[in-house]
Amino acid sequence: EMLARKEEMDPVVYGIVASGNNYSATDAFKAEYLRAELTRQIQQTLSQFDALVVPTSPTIHTLEEMKQEPVRFNSQFGTYTNFTNLADLSALALPGPFREDGLPAGITLIAPAWYDRALVTFGQRWQASQALSLGATGKSQPATDSALPASPLHVRVAVVGAHLTGMPLNHQLTRRDAVLVEETLTAACYRLYALANTTPPKPGLAKGSDGASIVVELWDIPLARFGEFVAEIPSPLGIGTLELADGRLVKGFICEPAVLPEATDITEFGGWRNWLTRKETTHV
Repeated sequence: EMLARKEEMDPVVYGIVASGNNYSATDAFKAEYLRAELTRQIQQTLSQFDALVVPTSPTIHTLEEMKQEPVRFNSQFGTYTNFTNLADLSALALPGPFREDGLPAGITLIAPAWYDRALVTFGQRWQASQALSLGATGKSQPATDSALPASPLHVRVAVVGAHLTGMPLNHQLTRRDAVLVEETLTAACYRLYALANTTPPKPGLAKGSDGASIVVELWDIPLARFGEFVAEIPSPLGIGTLELADGRLVKGFICEPAVLPEATDITEFGGWRNWLTRKETTHV
């Protein structure tokens, strides 16, 4: 019925929709199989990186040029970004510095699905660091609170040791679709210990009257999967509430104090990675 009322449609849109008459159901399934295969390749490749930064568009055109070649130029605009929807990725377009000829340009951040909040957080920081004007007005960007409200569908957890990125137990987070938010520091009132007789090696974090700021990673775990994550945590570790250097309170790994006398105090190293690196260097 829609194609029968072509006079009510934009001619360009009509031409795109009507082209569907040129393909059979078999063609559609073949195209879907190809899309699924390419999507898998894209996701496997992207999994090696935190995100991609690409030009939002390879060029720009005047309104008159767009009238002459609307389909061709719109397709060209999406050279670096059209695949994101087809591959089930998340993406965020950001205005960038103006080109040397005074015309606008921008970048797009691309990451796996469900990384939207991470992209927004990075995008806000990037824009703040660029100190760009408000479009072509020459006016400064208005001051805004860059902190995103906490997601009601996730639990933010601070990890300090074997769950860090690249560490042996990080998979307990990633296979539950947890998303890395940031690396940050605890408040300066924690002590870090290398626990004895743990496999893989694990640290213990304990709050006290004195201490130091310890490096942690913040991960957002889907609320529905938080319980099964906690169920895998062995004694003497557990989940409690940690205070961060900026005053935020998040869930995080804590340690039963009874095992600390047998552990090695590594607070001076400031983080688990530093301790492991020091040990490797010492052994060499």
